[in-house]
Amino acid sequence: MGVIFGNWKYIFKNLWYVLPFAVVPAVLLAFTLDYDAIHTVTYAFYTGGLHDMGFFVLFRAFSLIRTDHWWSAVLSVVTLLVCCVMFTLMLIFVEKHMRIGKRTLSGLGRQFTWLILPVMCMGLFYLALYEVYSVIVSSLLFVVCRLPATGFLNFLFVVVMVVFTFLLIYLVTLLYLFLPCKQVTGFRTYDAFFYSYRLMTGVRGRLLLSLGISIVGTLLILSSASLLHISAFIIIGAILSAVLFMSFGVRMETVYFKTDKLDREDLLKSYRELSL
Repeated sequence: MGVIFGNWKYIFKNLWYVLPFAVVPAVLLAFTLDYDAIHTVTYAFYTGGLHDMGFFVLFRAFSLIRTDHWWSAVLSVVTLLVCCVMFTLMLIFVEKHMRIGKRTLSGLGRQFTWLILPVMCMGLFYLALYEVYSVIVSSLLFVVCRLPATGFLNFLFVVVMVVFTFLLIYLVTLLYLFLPCKQVTGFRTYDAFFYSYRLMTGVRGRLLLSLGISIVGTLLILSSASLLHISAFIIIGAILSAVLFMSFGVRMETVYFKTDKLDREDLLKSYRELSL
């Protein structure tokens, strides 16, 4: 259960320390979501109007890269950079808290200078992986939407989503522990990849379940929110983005500490309490 829910336990206990790292990325991520496309696809799904749904509408509904306006393309780039910077700072903060039990900002700058590059590389890799997923899923759904039978069409729509979302999550788990492994051990890139992959083998099933609960829940809530006014959609999208941002990073640290059998000093009483 520690692998599945350990990140949520940490977030609830330390919410006001972790949340500041997620606020700005969450707002930016909410604005990168294409409300019009998501609303069109969701409304068509519930009203039996998926027939002849265009590829680009489907792709815009899934993609995190906005290209409908020049400013939206710039926003996508800015969002990626901000997410990488704040994610790096959050990883450093959480790892320090778990390693020595202190929730302080000292020392963040020293680790930031060498950890930001691996985080940016992983961020680009995960973004590319997700966009490939978006292209494949949109292409298959485009073919599915050519079918005449509405009930069977909706069934195949869900099947495609479930199968390829599972494949996406599985691919994400392959390198999921790389960043905390690199951070804690200081291994070279190849050694960190190899060691983190070995640690992953024993917990992959539970990690798949944990990530699956987060992603499926987000997709369901976000698609339902697209039926509301755009302002409500952006607010809900920002909240969901903040939750995902925190849980994705904190889960890395909690799972790594558990699989590598490292002591969690944050689970002990603070040094001030022990000194009394």
